[in-house]
Amino acid sequence: MVTQALCIIFERDLNKLKEEISLYKSEDNIWKTANDVNNSAGNLCLHLIGNLNHFIGAILGKTGYVRERNKEFSDKNIPIEKINNDIDATIIMVKNVLNNISDETLYSPFPEKKQGQEHPSIFILMHLLAHLEYHVGQINYHRRLLD
Repeated sequence: MVTQALCIIFERDLNKLKEEISLYKSEDNIWKTANDVNNSAGNLCLHLIGNLNHFIGAILGKTGYVRERNKEFSDKNIPIEKINNDIDATIIMVKNVLNNISDETLYSPFPEKKQGQEHPSIFILMHLLAHLEYHVGQINYHRRLLD
Protein backbone atom coordinates (compact mmCIF):
# COMPACT_ATOMS: atom_id res chain seq x y z
CA MET A 1 0.00 0.00 0.00
CA VAL A 2 2.75 2.47 0.95
CA THR A 3 4.84 1.69 -2.11
CA GLN A 4 1.77 2.02 -4.36
CA ALA A 5 1.10 5.48 -2.93
CA LEU A 6 4.75 6.47 -3.38
CA CYS A 7 4.66 5.27 -7.00
CA ILE A 8 1.57 7.35 -7.70
CA ILE A 9 3.04 10.50 -6.12
CA PHE A 10 6.48 10.11 -7.73
CA GLU A 11 4.85 9.62 -11.13
CA ARG A 12 2.52 12.59 -10.60
CA ASP A 13 5.35 14.90 -9.58
CA LEU A 14 7.75 13.74 -12.29
CA ASN A 15 4.98 14.42 -14.82
CA LYS A 16 4.57 17.85 -13.21
CA LEU A 17 8.29 18.39 -13.79
CA LYS A 18 7.78 17.64 -17.49
CA GLU A 19 4.82 20.02 -17.57
CA GLU A 20 6.79 22.84 -15.94
CA ILE A 21 9.61 22.47 -18.48
CA SER A 22 7.14 22.44 -21.37
CA LEU A 23 5.63 25.76 -20.23
CA TYR A 24 8.81 27.73 -20.97
CA LYS A 25 8.35 30.10 -23.90
CA SER A 26 11.77 29.18 -25.27
CA GLU A 27 13.81 26.03 -24.73
CA ASP A 28 16.88 28.23 -24.19
CA ASN A 29 15.23 29.80 -21.14
CA ILE A 30 15.45 26.61 -19.08
CA TRP A 31 19.23 27.19 -18.95
CA LYS A 32 19.03 30.82 -17.78
CA THR A 33 20.22 32.05 -14.41
CA ALA A 34 20.18 35.58 -13.03
CA ASN A 35 21.06 37.48 -9.88
CA ASP A 36 20.98 35.08 -6.93
CA VAL A 37 19.33 32.28 -8.95
CA ASN A 38 22.33 29.97 -9.31
CA ASN A 39 20.72 26.85 -10.75
CA SER A 40 18.85 26.78 -14.02
CA ALA A 41 15.66 24.79 -14.43
CA GLY A 42 17.49 22.50 -16.83
CA ASN A 43 20.18 21.75 -14.27
CA LEU A 44 17.57 21.14 -11.58
CA CYS A 45 15.92 18.61 -13.93
CA LEU A 46 19.24 16.85 -14.48
CA HIS A 47 19.81 16.89 -10.71
CA LEU A 48 16.42 15.33 -9.97
CA ILE A 49 16.90 12.64 -12.61
CA GLY A 50 20.36 11.83 -11.25
CA ASN A 51 19.23 11.90 -7.64
CA LEU A 52 16.35 9.47 -8.13
CA ASN A 53 18.32 7.16 -10.39
CA HIS A 54 21.09 7.04 -7.79
CA PHE A 55 19.13 6.59 -4.57
CA ILE A 56 16.14 4.58 -5.83
CA GLY A 57 17.65 2.96 -8.91
CA ALA A 58 21.25 2.18 -8.06
CA ILE A 59 21.03 1.78 -4.30
CA LEU A 60 17.61 0.16 -3.78
CA GLY A 61 17.06 -1.35 -7.22
CA LYS A 62 20.65 -2.30 -8.04
CA THR A 63 20.18 -0.91 -11.59
CA GLY A 64 23.87 -0.22 -12.10
CA TYR A 65 23.27 3.50 -12.61
CA VAL A 66 26.43 5.52 -12.00
CA ARG A 67 25.80 9.08 -10.88
CA GLU A 68 27.87 11.99 -12.11
CA ARG A 69 26.54 14.64 -9.73
CA ASN A 70 28.85 17.44 -10.91
CA LYS A 71 27.53 17.06 -14.47
CA GLU A 72 23.98 17.57 -13.17
CA PHE A 73 24.99 21.17 -12.53
CA SER A 74 27.60 21.74 -15.25
CA ASP A 75 25.90 20.26 -18.34
CA LYS A 76 23.99 22.80 -20.43
CA ASN A 77 21.74 22.96 -23.47
CA ILE A 78 20.42 19.42 -23.27
CA PRO A 79 17.32 19.30 -25.52
CA ILE A 80 13.99 19.25 -23.67
CA GLU A 81 13.07 16.12 -25.64
CA LYS A 82 16.02 14.26 -24.09
CA ILE A 83 15.20 15.58 -20.61
CA ASN A 84 11.59 14.44 -21.03
CA ASN A 85 12.74 10.99 -22.22
CA ASP A 86 15.02 10.75 -19.20
CA ILE A 87 12.15 11.75 -16.90
CA ASP A 88 9.95 9.07 -18.50
CA ALA A 89 12.70 6.49 -17.98
CA THR A 90 13.00 7.64 -14.36
CA ILE A 91 9.26 7.14 -13.84
CA ILE A 92 9.53 3.59 -15.18
CA MET A 93 12.56 2.87 -13.00
CA VAL A 94 10.89 4.23 -9.83
CA LYS A 95 7.77 2.14 -10.45
CA ASN A 96 9.81 -1.00 -11.19
CA VAL A 97 11.93 -0.65 -8.07
CA LEU A 98 9.12 0.32 -5.71
CA ASN A 99 6.74 -2.35 -7.03
CA ASN A 100 9.38 -4.99 -6.30
CA ILE A 101 10.64 -3.77 -2.94
CA SER A 102 9.86 -5.93 0.09
CA ASP A 103 8.37 -4.60 3.30
CA GLU A 104 11.53 -5.81 5.02
CA THR A 105 13.67 -3.59 2.78
CA LEU A 106 11.23 -0.70 3.10
CA TYR A 107 11.50 -0.65 6.89
CA SER A 108 15.15 -1.70 7.17
CA PRO A 109 18.00 0.80 7.27
CA PHE A 110 18.71 2.40 3.91
CA PRO A 111 22.01 1.01 2.57
CA GLU A 112 23.63 4.46 2.58
CA LYS A 113 23.72 6.88 5.51
CA LYS A 114 22.16 10.31 5.04
CA GLN A 115 24.25 13.09 6.59
CA GLY A 116 26.00 10.50 8.72
CA GLN A 117 22.77 9.07 10.11
CA GLU A 118 21.04 5.78 9.47
CA HIS A 119 17.37 5.92 8.42
CA PRO A 120 14.87 3.33 7.24
CA SER A 121 14.39 3.18 3.48
CA ILE A 122 10.81 4.51 3.82
CA PHE A 123 12.22 7.67 5.43
CA ILE A 124 14.69 8.15 2.56
CA LEU A 125 11.94 7.61 -0.02
CA MET A 126 9.78 10.26 1.65
CA HIS A 127 12.80 12.57 1.78
CA LEU A 128 13.41 12.00 -1.96
CA LEU A 129 9.78 12.81 -2.70
CA ALA A 130 9.99 16.05 -0.70
CA HIS A 131 13.25 16.91 -2.50
CA LEU A 132 11.55 16.36 -5.88
CA GLU A 133 8.59 18.55 -4.92
CA TYR A 134 10.88 21.30 -3.59
CA HIS A 135 12.79 21.55 -6.86
CA VAL A 136 9.64 21.35 -9.01
CA GLY A 137 8.40 24.37 -7.06
CA GLN A 138 11.70 26.15 -7.68
CA ILE A 139 11.39 25.46 -11.41
CA ASN A 140 7.87 26.90 -11.40
CA TYR A 141 9.17 30.14 -9.87
CA HIS A 142 12.24 30.13 -12.12
CA ARG A 143 9.98 30.00 -15.17
CA ARG A 144 7.76 32.79 -13.98
CA LEU A 145 10.68 35.03 -12.98
CA LEU A 146 13.17 34.44 -15.80
CA ASP A 147 11.10 33.34 -18.80
